[in-house]
Amino acid sequence: MPIIGVLALQGDVSEHVQAMQKALDGTGEVRAISKLGQMEQCSALVLPGGESTTICHQLESSGLNGELKKAAALGKPILATCAGLVIISKEIAGESKVKPLGLMDIKISRNAFGSQRESFEGDLSVEGFERPYRAVFIRAPAIVEVGKSVEVLARVDSIVVAARQKNILALAFHPELTDDLRFHQIFLKMLEA
Repeated sequence: MPIIGVLALQGDVSEHVQAMQKALDGTGEVRAISKLGQMEQCSALVLPGGESTTICHQLESSGLNGELKKAAALGKPILATCAGLVIISKEIAGESKVKPLGLMDIKISRNAFGSQRESFEGDLSVEGFERPYRAVFIRAPAIVEVGKSVEVLARVDSIVVAARQKNILALAFHPELTDDLRFHQIFLKMLEA
């Protein structure tokens, strides 16, 4: 049975744990992880939304950034949402405070849709989905450049908000805040690959 680790340094950890438990439907285990050595026990990892500056700082000070890079290099599936998307990016437009891990060949813009007050929900047309996906955007980043090996899955107007590169699924929105588990199912299918 797979073990899904949810990075529990800061952010909406419990929501991710609950959504992943629903998606697994008893066929695996979900663990909140925050200590060295725990990622190695996991089959896949979730990097939740939150405050990317804080999460990056904690990853670095705890040494977990090295374990995360190793997990990505080993091909463990990684679901990165909102702040998680910032963390796994290769580059952040006009940014110097946050040092991304460079796990995915994308350039992002933080808070691309505005502040907390400009948070919104919207229907996305997603590659491979038969019906629209209602996405929740909270101080959301956007993907402003993608590398050749990155597959774009969804956009808001012309702005990329969902993409995949090998074992990494990156979302600018919060799939854990809806009852629609289709992105979680894509992620769990990545375990079988």
